[in-house]
Amino acid sequence: MEGRATASGVSSLRHLDSLLLHHLYPALASRRMNSFDHKVVDGFIRTLERAGAGLATQANAFDKLRAILLDAHRLGIYSENPVAGVKPPQYDPARAVIPSLEQLRAIRTAGDDAFMLIVDLMSGCGLRNGEAAAVNLKNIVADDVYRITEQVILSTRQYGPLKHRKAGEYRDVPLPARIRRTIEWYAEKYGTMDVYLLRQPTDPGKPYPHWGMDNQWRRIRASGEVDVPQGMVLYGNRHFYASNCLSNGIPITDVAEWMGHKSVDVTFKIYRHLLPGSIGKAAQVLDMALAA
Repeated sequence: MEGRATASGVSSLRHLDSLLLHHLYPALASRRMNSFDHKVVDGFIRTLERAGAGLATQANAFDKLRAILLDAHRLGIYSENPVAGVKPPQYDPARAVIPSLEQLRAIRTAGDDAFMLIVDLMSGCGLRNGEAAAVNLKNIVADDVYRITEQVILSTRQYGPLKHRKAGEYRDVPLPARIRRTIEWYAEKYGTMDVYLLRQPTDPGKPYPHWGMDNQWRRIRASGEVDVPQGMVLYGNRHFYASNCLSNGIPITDVAEWMGHKSVDVTFKIYRHLLPGSIGKAAQVLDMALAA
């Protein structure tokens, strides 16, 4: 028992050293002790998220930092608890699961042509499922702009206004050349009906139904023939769009508008771990520019 306890203690020390060396010191070593508050701690958690640290690592690093700061609080360095109100890292089943580019390429061709068109619109233009189902040629308002004007409503199975929008309102989004070619290719191959590209397979007089894409997605996941990330839903193709935008430096305010979110707070809540940079990283970038 004594030997096992000693071995366990050595392992715990090694784990602590690793957390200090790889996570706490790089982000916080130069910071003055009396400058910590809940904003600094929350920023540290976001830095771990952006770095791709696993949830277990995030939780352990936060626990160590919290213990240090609480000790400092008890010693009187802080008049208020510096970690009060900070939400610790925890498993969130609603967290966005995003496919890699390689996985996306395999997913888009795993179903029929209609499924591929929908995946391209979601991953390349940020359309919601129902918005992609309402794709039509007249909404290409410029070579590089697609205008989203309506969606297929899940409950009514009819065309209707966009989410958070009144009838007649729209949003313009960037249209990558590859996505435009997919739209034009599909229209040339299958034609259109009342300007719409997608219609119900068993009744072309009706809009393309949500079950048309959902059934294919379930089949693709169940087949095991495609590398689909664990926990990914069809909406993950739209998450790819957000990831692609944010990782390439597009402002989150623009991404929020293009995705049709009610406010930028929604975008930040879902994708904050994808936002590039941190205070430390920004200081390095600015220093390089000043030294150039």
